[in-house]
Amino acid sequence: MATKTAQLDRSERDRVVNWRLRELLAAGYGKEDALELALALQVDLHLAIDLPQRGCPHKTAVRILY
Repeated sequence: MATKTAQLDRSERDRVVNWRLRELLAAGYGKEDALELALALQVDLHLAIDLPQRGCPHKTAVRILY
């Protein structure tokens, strides 16, 4: 049962990471930065999207978010 639960947790995490990745790419982040931010679940996705919309360069936003 623990293995099945772990698989579900992993599957859910994968869905969340994929969703975050799509959102970050749509916000204009490059593939590498978007993937790095998508995997860092502690990074606030809304802030990551908001910073560039307010004029912050994407590379600077990545540094701020970490």
